[in-house]
Amino acid sequence: MTERRFEGIGVTPLSGVGTVVWYAPDAELDDPPEPDEVDADAETARFEEARESAREELKAERERTAERVGEDEAAVFDAHVQFLDDPQITDGVSEQISDGLPAEHAVQRTFDRFVEQFEGMEGRMAERADDLRDVRDRLVRVLSGGERVNLAELAEGSVVFAERLTPSDTAQLDPERVAGFVTVTGGRTSHAAIFARSLALPAVVGVGEELNEVEDGAEVVVDGTDGEVIVDPAEETKQAAADEEEVEIRSEPVSTADGVEIEVAGNVGTAADLGPAADRGADGIGLFRTEFLFLDRQSPPDEEEQYETYLEALEAFPDGRVVVRTLDVGGDKPIDYLDLPDEENPFLGERGIRRSLGPDADLFETQLRALLRAAGSDSGGNLAVMLPLVSTVEEVRDARETLDSVAEDLESEGAEYAVPEFGVMVETPAAAFMAPDLASEVEFFSIGTNDLAQYVMAAERGNEHVAELGDYTQPAVLRAVRATVEAAEGTDVWVGMCGEMAGDPDLTELLLGLGLDELSMSAVTVPQVKQAVTETDTEDARKLAEKALSAGTKAEVRRVLTENTQS
Repeated sequence: MTERRFEGIGVTPLSGVGTVVWYAPDAELDDPPEPDEVDADAETARFEEARESAREELKAERERTAERVGEDEAAVFDAHVQFLDDPQITDGVSEQISDGLPAEHAVQRTFDRFVEQFEGMEGRMAERADDLRDVRDRLVRVLSGGERVNLAELAEGSVVFAERLTPSDTAQLDPERVAGFVTVTGGRTSHAAIFARSLALPAVVGVGEELNEVEDGAEVVVDGTDGEVIVDPAEETKQAAADEEEVEIRSEPVSTADGVEIEVAGNVGTAADLGPAADRGADGIGLFRTEFLFLDRQSPPDEEEQYETYLEALEAFPDGRVVVRTLDVGGDKPIDYLDLPDEENPFLGERGIRRSLGPDADLFETQLRALLRAAGSDSGGNLAVMLPLVSTVEEVRDARETLDSVAEDLESEGAEYAVPEFGVMVETPAAAFMAPDLASEVEFFSIGTNDLAQYVMAAERGNEHVAELGDYTQPAVLRAVRATVEAAEGTDVWVGMCGEMAGDPDLTELLLGLGLDELSMSAVTVPQVKQAVTETDTEDARKLAEKALSAGTKAEVRRVLTENTQS
């Protein structure tokens, strides 16, 4: 039988082989009765009961997801609860019931109107349509007495095919049983893609309507690296996928083929992420996103809670460096109890270090107290602190002043503390341009390529219409990375990278050629990147970087990389 190949967007550098199981959760409702047959009061009561049932389900689902996948991913269910309480939705359902519709039909019509509105938007706002569908389907199921398909109990070796997967769907998938999933719609930043990376599941999204040609029960290979779905694969194709899965997990640090040691670390958001990062061989933590300590609660964590969290991270990597990013809110990370401004463009507004040195100064000092105390603990020798969204030398100096002041306070109190390594994220063009001046103020740089690409290219990273512009292999982005590294040469400043680019094993040789000392990424890609490091010769890597830096277009950069792979 001839292989059939479908192209989509690969979201994990993993491959899987299995049998297609089509998942179609949407149940068609029967036509509604005549309006005069509907008891509006009774239907309103049914709707209120369904909301409470859905709320309890979401609470339980959030807890399971936080424990199994991570706090970051679980936070999506808080947004679902907000939809249950959104006045526009509840009022809309009430109006539909008053017009003579049963509760389930009223829910469906109301939500469908908002789904359509969100789908007409761009970037991440368009992806909120999946959240609405999730809540809609939950309410309709409760109201109609339907049973939920249990994706957690699929046969071993199943590959889930679907039009789309909602957060509730994806959170059910068991990596021990499911060989991967493929969707008609979706992108790299969709909830399904994020869950796939957290669960280390092979996944391809955004294949398009042609995916519907694939029959239930067909054998497939899901190539999450190249973004391919191969139907009726030949034996050698299946074997290649199996071989790709057998990447050695190295718990020890690795060196290039000519003996240059490179730190390969993990990005984490919560304590739940620490175990998977260690299990996948991360040398330490290159990015601890502390904002998740502050989200989904009514008040900020106190000093003691933060101290215990940082201590837990240090104890998980007793021999590795733990780089903690100070609070980075604003942009796409709002916090209800903070007085965040309503800005026209929050990504260019009051976020990151701008808030820590301004309206959130008290929170910043509390966080620094917890960090300095953690650095002074028995496990704290390898703690490092970095500032997000730095644009000026003054910001770094002001932050250092605050840190020194906190250290003086702890000293006067007789508390155990130590001053950790101090660095900045390079994620604005200003930081890349000012890197020579910043190098005299810090011990390290960590390049955040997600935001750096967004700001260098003036292309919002969640907007699919400018995704090509925002690609981190754009020549301007590569040159910003190289400029940062050059600023550190001849100094004691080390340079790492903690953006998504660092986790792409196809780019490891290029990044080492650009001069990176450390790479930090989602845990799922650590083994592949470590493997790529061991296969890299630094002299060859430098030559590759020179060719890429001389390219004038993204296509030319990609051609350089392709030719290097084929040679």
